[in-house]
Amino acid sequence: MNSTAAVRRDYAVLREAMVEWQLRQRGIRDPRVLEAMREVPRHEFVPSQLVAQAYDDCPLPIGEGQTISQPYMVAAMTEAAELTGRETVLEVGTGSGYQAAILARLVPPPAGRVYTIEQHASLSAQAEERLRRLGCTNVTFLIGDGSLGYAEAAPYDAIIVTAGAPEVPPTLLEQLADGGRLVIPVGRCDSQELLLVRKRGAEMTRETVNYCRFVPLTGRYGWGS
Repeated sequence: MNSTAAVRRDYAVLREAMVEWQLRQRGIRDPRVLEAMREVPRHEFVPSQLVAQAYDDCPLPIGEGQTISQPYMVAAMTEAAELTGRETVLEVGTGSGYQAAILARLVPPPAGRVYTIEQHASLSAQAEERLRRLGCTNVTFLIGDGSLGYAEAAPYDAIIVTAGAPEVPPTLLEQLADGGRLVIPVGRCDSQELLLVRKRGAEMTRETVNYCRFVPLTGRYGWGS
């Protein structure tokens, strides 16, 4: 076995351990989510100096004051979105592109589509290059104020927000399809509840999925720019 094949095998072993001990043992049950987390090479989404920590049970810095989320939190948010494979999904906070890559596996073309918006152009460009290199063709990259969503492609069957907001942005609720799900951390800058908001006609229901700590959402309906 050559060195490249050995490295790939080692990363596959690390991903399998991540899925088993960080996800399955903590209650993640959706087999499609587990498989996507098993397939997407997380080490491709972290800075080169942090590759050895890519599968650790923690978030990691990626520049611009942003992080790639803890694997468990990525899986928990994705599972809460209840994706079946044909949805149009909006992600607020592209970051490294890892969450978008997971979503792209779960809503494949031609039926599925992912829109991801990021305020930092440099992070968006890097994420787009990574996903193109990995063969993801159903992700549209946008730059702007994520708290405003992206009305041009609405309504969305699911919206995932990967930054903590002081409240649920009304724009995101407006852009959610009837029957759609919004997964968002809401609370203080240093501590949030991970909420699942369901839209049924004019009615919105909320439930707490978990407790978490994300970087602050900035923008009109965030913590300011």
